[in-house]
Amino acid sequence: MAVRADDGDVDRDTLADFLRRRREALQPTDVGLPVGARRRASGLRREEVAALADMSTDYYARLEQRRGPQPSEQMIGAIARALRLNLDERDHLFRIAGHNPPTRMLRTDHVTPGLMRVFDRLDDTPAMVVSDLGEALVQNRLAMALIGDHTKLAGPARFAVYRWFTDPAERQRYPERDHEYQSRIQVASLRAAAGLRPDQRASALVEALRAASPEFVEIWDRHEVNVRESDHKTLVHPELGEIEVDCQKLFTDNRAQMLLVFTGRPGSEGYEKLQLLSVLGNQQFVS
Repeated sequence: MAVRADDGDVDRDTLADFLRRRREALQPTDVGLPVGARRRASGLRREEVAALADMSTDYYARLEQRRGPQPSEQMIGAIARALRLNLDERDHLFRIAGHNPPTRMLRTDHVTPGLMRVFDRLDDTPAMVVSDLGEALVQNRLAMALIGDHTKLAGPARFAVYRWFTDPAERQRYPERDHEYQSRIQVASLRAAAGLRPDQRASALVEALRAASPEFVEIWDRHEVNVRESDHKTLVHPELGEIEVDCQKLFTDNRAQMLLVFTGRPGSEGYEKLQLLSVLGNQQFVS
């Protein structure tokens, strides 16, 4: 008899069956993977889901085999993204794993399946999905090689604007000549996001920045507001030096998340340097 997901217990039978069926329903092309000549069964392999969720194959396999400890909320969230679940499916997964689903708010860490489908196909240029408050939700390999892996940061450091005003290493990613502009545009973007969708997280971030940075206070009090649909910027890579890129954005309907795509103009030096990132890998520039 299946164990009910009450008081933190896991309904292991339902969890295993749900994971297996959702995995088999996904095709490699749905998540940006090649089909491969030796693939016999339809759907994703366990090791592919595990890689997408950034966990070991053995850990994921034990869930499908009704074994192992109760997965944490963080693990369940990662699996939900790997399986490209919608919000209803994500909430169901949390419940059968013995957790209360995250509160549905205008802001959520769960990347929408539609945005993920676009992101999955961007394997030849740096791309990432961020929240409107500047949290990196997912990054591809080239984005990590370009600016570092920000998805595993915790606390206020998750927010790019907080790192900008509190961590000197963050400013090394931009030429010094652009620091003043970056300070103003980041604050203006935060004010736009906080005004469009005010909530406790936005207010807490502003208060943390006001306490940590007099520079932020001075700029915040100017009341500048700006939402950048696209941008041209110069980034500094420790191995490749300055790289000029165009940054295009694709927003969700409620503008709570955006897909950022970094490209270089064909034939330009920036374009050539972006091509070199795939050779260097992401070991050269780690946050």
